[in-house]
Amino acid sequence: MDDPVEESVLCEQHDGVAVLTLNRPNVINAVNTDVRQRLAKVLPELDDDETIKVIVLHGAGDRGFCAGADIKEARPKVTAIGERNRLMPTSWIETLDVVRKPVIAALHGICMGAGLELALACDIRIAAKGSRFALPETKLGLIPGGGGTQRLARIVGVGRALEMILVGDEMDARTALAMGLVNQLTDTAEAALTEAIDVGKKLGRRAPLALAYAKESVRAGSDLSLAAGLSLEKSLFAILAEQAARAKTRTVDAERATKE
Repeated sequence: MDDPVEESVLCEQHDGVAVLTLNRPNVINAVNTDVRQRLAKVLPELDDDETIKVIVLHGAGDRGFCAGADIKEARPKVTAIGERNRLMPTSWIETLDVVRKPVIAALHGICMGAGLELALACDIRIAAKGSRFALPETKLGLIPGGGGTQRLARIVGVGRALEMILVGDEMDARTALAMGLVNQLTDTAEAALTEAIDVGKKLGRRAPLALAYAKESVRAGSDLSLAAGLSLEKSLFAILAEQAARAKTRTVDAERATKE
């Protein structure tokens, strides 16, 4: 029986860091309709919550972060055109593309298919050494349909992405680190989550607008020419510089007022 919607994704807070846990460990957190709907709902809510500075994604259980889509979930049969129409609007993973706050993935064990595509949509990926990664869709006569063909190449380069997607074999954590698929490794799954939360708390001490603009500049820049990217960077820098100047003026005025 499928998990209830309210339990398919758990949310906890740790000093301004929201930890979202995929909570279907009996199926290695395979993504079903409940998970998709829950993430698409809660991510914008956390992004709008001023008490939350950073979001961490994590998977429950010992076996892995996420094994991919739940292929056992009963879904109505549709034509190819109907399936394309279903997929064309913004998907649940694409919700992460408009989240302004930093999102960190804490990965362990199996991270494959839609699970890896979800991780690829995050800003930082921290993985336990025993993690395994794959986009195996071509073995099923498919291609990744949750952004894998687009985001992977932007992160590791076209050549490595093509090899990983065309062959579809598993990759170990050390190889993933060497190619830039993940940012750092930890010894255990627990350590990966702890490190993700610690990094989140560190980021939480930064100016929220600076984090948001840094993320916007880097992400948007990957789709722009160098000239357009530099222009965006300068514009965002100018806004932050003005904000910083105003804040400094307010601080100086407050100090003067206390001395008078």
